[in-house]
Amino acid sequence: MSQLRSYDPASGALVWEGEIATPEAVNAALARARAAFPGWASLPVAARVETAQRFKAVLEARKEAIAETISRETGKPLWETRTELASMIGKVGISIAAQAERAGEKRSDMPFGQAVLRHRPHGVMAVLGPFNFPGHLPNGHIVPALLAGNTVVFKPSEMTPATGQAMADAWAEAGLPEGVFQIVHGARETGEALVAGHIDGLLFTGSAGAGAHFRRIFADRPDVILALELGGNNPLVVWDGDVDEAASVIVQSSFITTGQRCSCARRVIVPDSPFGAALVDAVGALADRIAIGEWNETPEPWIGPLISEAAAEAAIDRFAELAARGARIVRPFGGVAGRSGAFVTPGMIDVTGIAVPDEEIFAPVIQITRAPGFNAAMAAANATRFGLSAGLVSADDALWDRFVLESRAGVVNRNRPTTGAAGSMPFGGLGDSGNHRPSAYYAADYCAYPVASFEAATVAGNSGALTGKLR
Repeated sequence: MSQLRSYDPASGALVWEGEIATPEAVNAALARARAAFPGWASLPVAARVETAQRFKAVLEARKEAIAETISRETGKPLWETRTELASMIGKVGISIAAQAERAGEKRSDMPFGQAVLRHRPHGVMAVLGPFNFPGHLPNGHIVPALLAGNTVVFKPSEMTPATGQAMADAWAEAGLPEGVFQIVHGARETGEALVAGHIDGLLFTGSAGAGAHFRRIFADRPDVILALELGGNNPLVVWDGDVDEAASVIVQSSFITTGQRCSCARRVIVPDSPFGAALVDAVGALADRIAIGEWNETPEPWIGPLISEAAAEAAIDRFAELAARGARIVRPFGGVAGRSGAFVTPGMIDVTGIAVPDEEIFAPVIQITRAPGFNAAMAAANATRFGLSAGLVSADDALWDRFVLESRAGVVNRNRPTTGAAGSMPFGGLGDSGNHRPSAYYAADYCAYPVASFEAATVAGNSGALTGKLR
């Protein structure tokens, strides 16, 4: 069988290799998941919760090893992958609470008996994971799906199979029954086989282009629940305040995780004023000081490389295209001397008055727009087909009230980075950023469907409704 390999983007060292799942192997995994579904779904919720708690305990015991695996495979510094493991561990308790609140059981007394609301699992859920948060993001689908009583077949990104395997090993250690959770490794062919198979749901985190593809191919499969968490060309309007503090918000919004977060600010909109000019200078000066390095270097860097040299080359080409359109380079974007080709320096480019593509550059790149007034800033912020995150930096309550009302985004922050989000709240977007099925706390909604019942202990009492109405 063919082999899949992943490499450390910082050093090029081999991280993992294993067999690629053929279409036949994928279908066999789906059949096992289908066979395991009735038994898993029929267990009391408390039994499924107990298994999830054991999974949490395994993550706790292995958190340092798994964090290192994620760092080796993505290039992210250990401080960040440790944070990712903490989010994975925290997701269990959050998902248990969400399951009870949003997909539990409710009973109301009626004259004839009871009205009962229950929730039932869909069946076999396919989960396709991304490379940027290869543990946390698929975990946010998998945990609520299993708690609801679904079975899961998981294909991690072909760039991060070792992380996916570590998750699968943790679930196995937690004692899931055979067939309830399975992993299939591979790239496009494996993913296509999984999506085309006998599934009841597709839970996907990834690019807007892939999301549009899934919308099309599932248009005639209404029986399949489709939950899409996609990218965004996210705006951050910075209108007033302390220049240094505002610059810090911009840098944390745009450059964290080397710009590889779907909620990163891509477009920074500032007033065309001395404040705006000073702000751009402050961001540039702060960007010049960012520590870039390999995940295991001392002192620890703030950001590492992009996921691959190919990703870096594509992002550099996109930056050059903006410059070719007439945009003014504020900070150049390119490779880092003495490092692998996956490393890049944060870039800034002023696109004011330039027609640029409404596309996400998944890298540490800021596109700056200078606006003559807040009306223009608001219009620029909403001038996108995406709608994941948005932010406003301002002490003006009236501006915030307007911004949060008019913004077309699912996550809208004030005086905080656009990347800030709580697992105890919904996370997702509209437009090309999703399909109105936000994840995080609201994942419980798409992992089960509601069943409403009128229930009486006996059939007695029904005939009275016909009294005097029959001939």
